[in-house]
Amino acid sequence: MFTSISGVDCDAVPSYFYYMKNITLVIPKGEISLGNIEAVTQIFTAVNDLLHEGGNAPAFEVQLASCERVNQIDKHIAVTVNRQLADVGATDLIIIPSVQGHMELLLERNLELIEWLKEQRARGAEIAVLSLSAALLAETGLLNGKGCTSHWMIGEELKKRFPEIKLQLFKVFTDEDGLYTSAGGFSFLNLLLHLVEKETDREMALLISKIFEIDIDRNSQSPFIIFRGLKHHGDDPVIRAQEYIEANYKEKLTVDELARKFLLGRRSLERRFKKATENTVIEYIQRVKMEEARKSLESSQGSVHEIMAEVGYSDPKAFREVFRKMVGLSPVEYRSMIGRQAPSES
Repeated sequence: MFTSISGVDCDAVPSYFYYMKNITLVIPKGEISLGNIEAVTQIFTAVNDLLHEGGNAPAFEVQLASCERVNQIDKHIAVTVNRQLADVGATDLIIIPSVQGHMELLLERNLELIEWLKEQRARGAEIAVLSLSAALLAETGLLNGKGCTSHWMIGEELKKRFPEIKLQLFKVFTDEDGLYTSAGGFSFLNLLLHLVEKETDREMALLISKIFEIDIDRNSQSPFIIFRGLKHHGDDPVIRAQEYIEANYKEKLTVDELARKFLLGRRSLERRFKKATENTVIEYIQRVKMEEARKSLESSQGSVHEIMAEVGYSDPKAFREVFRKMVGLSPVEYRSMIGRQAPSES
């Protein structure tokens, strides 16, 4: 736990003059990430402490608020919040920690919060939702036509419930017109660094990243995403085409072959496939192949060339390029990241 900034060279902290940002950390109804709450308060408090030691005014004021006074975080932990939503006046930035549970139930339980978010947005507030809480912001309609990320595991559910959002699961965070979303797990830390940088500067964000040991330049969650094609779209020929691709990924599949097999014109298949899965037919084939290649890199000691051949590639350059495009790393870099030892590879 971070408790002190003693020993930090505060001569490195520049002088600032700016408007102090009022942050309201809102606890929704549901099972909340206590780590999110702690990290938000610690990081912004650390910025203020650093500024104070450098002779500067604080940059942030953080207050907690919720719909109810006592919030059950899980079976063992409860948090008491003295400020309720009705008590919050104008605020600059609202942050909502990640909330677990069934999406429909969470939305039903937080109707008051969702309406409050719309009211605060109309008054000029920015809103940041961490990980799974993207659903709460999406339910307001404020994300329609805007980029949104979240934990990759709820991507299909989000897209099905909110077809108007521009889902960008490869991103660690999004920032559009004062609306922020973050990917899953600890990716929210990168969003917090981004907010620090926006309100102060890059130098302060770098200092905070060093204190909390956060990789500030991480910009993709692609290496962690397990590809699962969207299949709750209701287009039966497309579903059958997806299943065929997944069962025959080792083969050299073509769009024309799939169109003939499922009695569709090529253009019709491509149009319907893209609409249903958010991938072209070729992209889908590539993603299935790269997911299988990634599994092999994780579980076997076969060389990259051997794994390449297993998923139906014969051109090493093409395989590396597609793997990097889909995963964000080269095959060798990915294997290094997961720590799997393998024979020497060219």
